[in-house]
Amino acid sequence: MPKVIVLGAGMVGGVMACDLAADGDLQVSIADVRRESLQLAEQRAAAAGRSVRCIESDLSDKATVSRLAREHDLVLGALSSTLGLQTMRAVIEADRNYCDISFMPEDAWQLDDLAKKHGVTAVFDCGIAPGMSNMLAGYATTQLDTCERIEIYVGGLPRQRHWPFQYKAGFSPYDVIEEYVRPARIVEHGRIVIKEALSEPELIDFVGVGTLEAFNTDGLRSLAHFLKAPFMKEKTMRYPGHIELMRVFRETGLFSEGLIDVRGANVKPRDLLAKLMFPKWAYQPGEEDLTVMRVVVDGMKSGERKRFTWDLRDLYDRPSQATSMSRTTAFPCTIVARMILRGEISMPGVIPPEVLGQQPSVLDHVLKQLESRGVRFMHNVHDLS
Repeated sequence: MPKVIVLGAGMVGGVMACDLAADGDLQVSIADVRRESLQLAEQRAAAAGRSVRCIESDLSDKATVSRLAREHDLVLGALSSTLGLQTMRAVIEADRNYCDISFMPEDAWQLDDLAKKHGVTAVFDCGIAPGMSNMLAGYATTQLDTCERIEIYVGGLPRQRHWPFQYKAGFSPYDVIEEYVRPARIVEHGRIVIKEALSEPELIDFVGVGTLEAFNTDGLRSLAHFLKAPFMKEKTMRYPGHIELMRVFRETGLFSEGLIDVRGANVKPRDLLAKLMFPKWAYQPGEEDLTVMRVVVDGMKSGERKRFTWDLRDLYDRPSQATSMSRTTAFPCTIVARMILRGEISMPGVIPPEVLGQQPSVLDHVLKQLESRGVRFMHNVHDLS
C-alpha cells in the first residue's frame, strides 16, 4: 500500500490529508509540531469515516523532513512560506516526489537541476492561485496562435463582512502579510517590472458577491518566466476599504520584522501585530467563507481575437465544515499528487503548474476531479474581433 505524507496540519494540510484518506489504497500520514493542529486533522478525517496517522515533528528541522520523506512514497507540502524552499530541497534530496503549496518567496525552479539529478518530480505552487490560475493560463496559451494578455484576480473572503478589517485569513496570516509587503512582479510590454504590493487598486464586480477591490500582489511568480505574453498581472481581491487600512499599517511599520526598542525590550512589530490582530482574523467554528477567482486570457487564433475566461465562486462546505479557501487550495494539490503517484505525471525537475496546464488531458482531469468535489469553474470563449 503506497504511503503518503502531508507536511503541515494547518487548515489546508488537514483537508489535504482527509481528501487523500478517501482512497482506501493509500496509507496517509500528516506531520506538524502543533499537537492541537494534528488533533483537528485527525478529527476531520474521523468525521468523514477516514483514517489519518498523525506524527508530531518539528518540520523546521531539515533532517526530520528528510527522514519522514524517506519513510513515505510521496510527499505533499502545506507549510508556511518561510519553510518552503528548504523543505523542497530536503524532499528532493531524499529522492521522493513532491507536490507543494507553500507560496515560498524564493524561485522554486532554482532546484530544477537538483530534482533532475535525483529523478524527482516536484510540482510547486499547486493550490488555487497560484496553482489553478497557472494551469488555466497555461492551457489558454496552447489554444491561441499568439497570447497577448493574461489577467488573474483572486480573493478569499468571509461571507459576512465585519468592521474594521473586512477580512479574515483563510490560510497562514503571516503569508497574507507577505502578500502586502512582497514586491509584485508583473509583465508590461514583454518585460518583468516591479510594482509595490497593494498598488494600482481597481474595482471589479462578481455575481453573488458584489463589488470588490483588487490590488497588485506577487502572484504571477513562475508565469512571468514560463509563459509568453507581453502583458500579465495578478491581483488579489478584498472587500472595499481593506486596502487603505493595510497600507496605513504598512506605512506605520507594523508589518516590519526589524527589531525596535520598546521600553528597553526588543520587539518585532509584526510579532506584536500577530498577537493583537491575527486572533481577530481567525475563522470561528462554522463561520463561512468564499473564494472568488477570474482568469482572463486574450490573444489571436486564426486571425481572430479571442478571449478565454474562467470564473470561480466557491463557498464554505457545510457538511465537512471545511473552508472554501482550504478546499480550493488543497484539492488541486491532492489531485496532482495522485497523478504523480500513478505515474500519469512523470517529469523529472521542478515543475510549475502552467506546464501541467499545457497538457490538456491533465487540466481536463483536474477540472473533473474538482467538480466531483463541488469546486466548479465557469468557462467561456468570446470572439473579440
